[in-house]
Amino acid sequence: MRVESFGNKLVIEGNIKSMAHYNEVKNAIDAIRLSNKKIVIEIVDSISITSSVIGYLSKLVNVDGVRLEIYVKDDNLYALLEDLGLIQIFNVRRMS
Repeated sequence: MRVESFGNKLVIEGNIKSMAHYNEVKNAIDAIRLSNKKIVIEIVDSISITSSVIGYLSKLVNVDGVRLEIYVKDDNLYALLEDLGLIQIFNVRRMS
C-alpha cells in the first residue's frame, strides 16, 4: 500500500489490509487534520478496508467534526461501505 498527501487530499493506492496500513493511513490523516477540517480521500484500487480504519474515520466525523469526502474506484468496496450505511456519513462517491 502507498499513501500520498497533497494539501487536504490523501491518495491511497493498493489494498488496505493490515494494522501497519491502518497506522500509515491514520498518521497521514492526522497530519492533514492539523490545518484542515475537510479531508478528501481517494481509494484508488483497494477492494476492502479494515474495521480499524472505518472506526477511525467514524470518530473523525462523529467526534472530531471532520468533513470527509471519500472517492472509491472498486465497486466491491463501494458496496461494502453502502452495506455498512456509510455512504452519506463519509460522503462516498465512485471514482471514474
